[in-house]
Amino acid sequence: MPRLFKKKHEAKKSLWRRAVELALTDVRVMGGNMDHATLETLEERLLAADFGVPATLRLVDHVEDLTRRGKVRAGRELAQALQDELRRLLTEGPDRELQAADAPPTVYLIAGVNGVGKTTSVAKLAHLLKQEGQSVMVAAADTYRAGAVEQLGVWAEQIGVDFIRGQQRGDPAAVAYDAIDAAIARKTDVVLVDTAGRLHTNRGLMEELQKVDRVVRRRLEGAPHESLLVLDATVGQNAVNQARAFSQAIEITGLVLTKMDSTARGGIVVALQEEFSLPVKLVGTGEGVADIQTFDPEAFVEGVFAEE
Repeated sequence: MPRLFKKKHEAKKSLWRRAVELALTDVRVMGGNMDHATLETLEERLLAADFGVPATLRLVDHVEDLTRRGKVRAGRELAQALQDELRRLLTEGPDRELQAADAPPTVYLIAGVNGVGKTTSVAKLAHLLKQEGQSVMVAAADTYRAGAVEQLGVWAEQIGVDFIRGQQRGDPAAVAYDAIDAAIARKTDVVLVDTAGRLHTNRGLMEELQKVDRVVRRRLEGAPHESLLVLDATVGQNAVNQARAFSQAIEITGLVLTKMDSTARGGIVVALQEEFSLPVKLVGTGEGVADIQTFDPEAFVEGVFAEE
């Protein structure tokens, strides 16, 4: 987790002046130890940790308001004020729990760009669901990369879940349709549809994803019950661009962040919540099939401010 208050960061172009202009405030009213320099340091650290501009503005505005009212005067009070506001921000909006159908099968559509760990995340989620007593079917709707299909097939066999694949270069939507048919016949609890990795700037592939989504909706009322976007936590604000593009193509209901164990800039969690109201539902914490867990906002906030 990021340690926002442990290290100095290189000076950046000040966002504080923009915050002053937007909030029509005057930093000279700051009292005690909370001065202009402290707030500039706060903003720099939030931006360096990938909180993004909207969330940083919200947090700095909040601290500035509390300072003017005499409720924040020193560093310890600042940390507590930030923790409280982060908790509020991360608990706003949609439920973080994975949604399930009233009657099986539950269908999850998994999307993301190439190289973010999407297929591995599908395998991890299959393992997690099986550990919770659910029967699982994995549908390899990536009909373009034979290697991806083979990889997912190996994972499915190792985990012990059903596996459906289509013809290479076949119709991905047909694979999803067939998987739902098979799941209904076998009374499977959960279907995970692994779509092809695609650049969010490729219009043709995004339209293909929309077709998969439409076919799933037509085949089973209420499906997909989750449309999860897999993002690499180490790419920073590029993840925001990906989330924006995929959200314009289909109705994304939640996020899976991979490589959280490889970044000290976990503020991307906050940036995505603030800008899109998209909850992070799962986080990848390693390369093993068991290295996935549900996202805990309280643990995240505590981790941000934890002492080493």
